[in-house]
Amino acid sequence: MFPQRLDSTLAYAIAKAMMDGFNRHYRLFRTESARAQHRFETRDWLGQQRAQRERIEFYDLRVKECVMRLIKEFGADDQPMDVWEQVKLHYIGLLVNHHQPELAETFFNSVTTKILHRSYFRNDFIFVRPAVSTEYIENEEPDSLPTYRAYYPSRPGSAEGLRETLLRIVDNYQLQREFEDLGRDIDYVLQAFRNQFGDVKLSANFQIQVLASLFFRNKGAYIVGKVINGFRETGFALPVLHNSRELLTIDTALFGEDELLLLFSFARAYFLVDMEIPSAYVQFLRSLMPRKPRWELYNALGLQKQGKNQFYRDFLYHLRHSTDKFRIAPGIKGMVMLVFDLPSFPYVFKVIKDYYPPPKDTTRELIKSKYLLVKQHDRVGRMADTLEFSEVGFPRDRFTDELIAEIQKYAPSQLEISDRDGDGTTEVILKHCYIERRMIPLNIHLQEAFDAGARAQIEHTVIEYGNAIKDLVAANIFPGDMLWKNFGITRHGKVVFYDYDEIEYVTDCNFRRVPAPRNEEDEMSGEVWYTVRKHDVFPETFGPFLLGNPVVREVFMQHHADLLDAAFWQSHKERIAAGHVFDVFPYERDRRFLSHALA
Repeated sequence: MFPQRLDSTLAYAIAKAMMDGFNRHYRLFRTESARAQHRFETRDWLGQQRAQRERIEFYDLRVKECVMRLIKEFGADDQPMDVWEQVKLHYIGLLVNHHQPELAETFFNSVTTKILHRSYFRNDFIFVRPAVSTEYIENEEPDSLPTYRAYYPSRPGSAEGLRETLLRIVDNYQLQREFEDLGRDIDYVLQAFRNQFGDVKLSANFQIQVLASLFFRNKGAYIVGKVINGFRETGFALPVLHNSRELLTIDTALFGEDELLLLFSFARAYFLVDMEIPSAYVQFLRSLMPRKPRWELYNALGLQKQGKNQFYRDFLYHLRHSTDKFRIAPGIKGMVMLVFDLPSFPYVFKVIKDYYPPPKDTTRELIKSKYLLVKQHDRVGRMADTLEFSEVGFPRDRFTDELIAEIQKYAPSQLEISDRDGDGTTEVILKHCYIERRMIPLNIHLQEAFDAGARAQIEHTVIEYGNAIKDLVAANIFPGDMLWKNFGITRHGKVVFYDYDEIEYVTDCNFRRVPAPRNEEDEMSGEVWYTVRKHDVFPETFGPFLLGNPVVREVFMQHHADLLDAAFWQSHKERIAAGHVFDVFPYERDRRFLSHALA
């Protein structure tokens, strides 16, 4: 029940302090995102990676600051519930004409749930559903950037008119670094447009719309927009990179939903984008990629807490409109994680077990630190993003008895079954879990290819597996356990790593050759007879574990034999330690306009 009147000045003060806390957070978030352009222009690649990593921590820091202020200044943790009901209503009033209302609601939830007891999480004290629409929010401030700009070639049907428009689009971003030959690059883009659209008739509404801010990630800047012609809309992206002469080039042109989905993949680091109205960016991007969930777009824009909130709402909605049960996930069981899924829902749920059989030597805290490392790192399209939840509740009647027994056996400390909310509904409460997009494990994918005699599929899988490892190495990641079962394949045929409990930085590893045997006894020994220290890695020993199948071995040795050579790993380690940032492209190398070397 909502209060009949708003008569608490204390409630308004608490609401105003929370809004001040959110506004401070988003101001700092946006400032850091806006600085990405200067780092790009000055080629500060390590600074760009550091900013991507540190910005992820902004949200939790601002929530903690706000909680401490509310408790210290207002005694918020001792206020009665009628005050908290009014706090929410006052906060809703403060959302009117706000440019980030959905983010501010999520911030309110984060702060409130740190103060209030769990039993209030689902009632009128938090935003279970959005209270304010994000449709048609406009920035009325003078000299403010629009969400996107629309360009109309001056002479429809003329290549010259389109060429001038494309030049103006690039020029309007005012990059403070010279292009090597922008006219040449625009000619390449024009040819790519012709290849994509052919000799179609241009309609009266022919236009190009581009988002007003560049998208920065790692060593690239991306122009993102769409071409509208009649009833057809086609999304596109133009990557802008530095070449070996420290000049800018447009590297390629990406078109259509499938190529943009790879650019905005859940397996890549978050973009740095300066946005006044993030919901408008999400709406624009959804028009380019209608199959991509809204929550993944918020994540891609660096707003991962909003993405998590949106995901949970989507999850609850799915539960209300489905009847199947959570089950133990198919496949080989892991030694560290207990994995379960809901067949009708395209994600898996992972719970850290309470104990780990030898030879695993780890702890819950160490495993969580590995997952945090991945969250903060450049995932280069090869490591799945995860959502981390605590104290999450599920209906007990949606769990199979076998799954409950499995959790009770392997992770009893993480399980509670109770009527926590006092409404007569029995819940399964997990103290902590990770949620990832479901993928086909690579060992299962390979076995299906063997069973079908699909040589081409086998070759593609093995080549992609090696490419994935090399991309991870370029990002300073050593996967640790490289067994096929720890990798999955996406719907786009990309191989992605998803088992993080043994990952290490490449620069922390010592890559060695297996020493020559000292005598015949060493040579015939079934035991390791040489000294192995922590972080020692012997790449030549990977083969027996990975390449038992002769077809797999043949393909692997043809394309990736260097992965079995310590020199490959050591050379990458040395270059990374010297400050070099490798190029990892979110598109195939043969799509690039020029074969120039990049810096």
